[in-house]
Amino acid sequence: MISNLKIYKKTFYAIAFMLSCFVSVSQGDTSTIKAQFALGLNSPSKNGFVNGFEGKTSNFPTVNLGIQYMFKPILGVKLDYSFSRISNKKDAQAFKLNYSRINLQAVYNLNRIFNLSQNKGLFVHAGPGLSTVKPLGNFTQNKASFLNAMTGVELHFGISDKLSVYTDVSYIHGFAKDFNPISDGFGAFNGNLLTLTIGASISLSGCYYCEQR
Repeated sequence: MISNLKIYKKTFYAIAFMLSCFVSVSQGDTSTIKAQFALGLNSPSKNGFVNGFEGKTSNFPTVNLGIQYMFKPILGVKLDYSFSRISNKKDAQAFKLNYSRINLQAVYNLNRIFNLSQNKGLFVHAGPGLSTVKPLGNFTQNKASFLNAMTGVELHFGISDKLSVYTDVSYIHGFAKDFNPISDGFGAFNGNLLTLTIGASISLSGCYYCEQR
């Protein structure tokens, strides 16, 4: 599964490069290709830990990075990578772990349905991906990778034609098998994750030089 993660990452960089190449072709539409980054919190499911380990209800940080391409005004696709840190509750067994994921998602624009004002945007996104969990401290050997499916909602507020700030609420469901804490070790996590992030969406398409002429 680790090798699969490397393939996913290579695919992400390849698609990001190809999308950035479209900038020189696109002449007016600043909504077609966008880069997104966000920072926020995560909340892991309680049943994702082995007995004796309890994670915090709210953990910081969660970092999201993505490239979005809207091939129609209401429909598009997004490839994104996320990193989250999860640690133990106070007075519980001490641990820390890194949870990362990469997902390819469909994006649907809900603006026409809800008739939002021009400077607001509402999007839903969903799609499959791969999660990797890497415990830290005394449990670094207990890495795990598994498939996931996620869905989320984004609310955007336009600052300019090329920049918007947004908040995103997403739920990542992990398709991981139960692990044996004796043979597989402690410190792992194979549950689901809820994230809340705030970020910026920056246009990579449109004619950047037209305004200077």
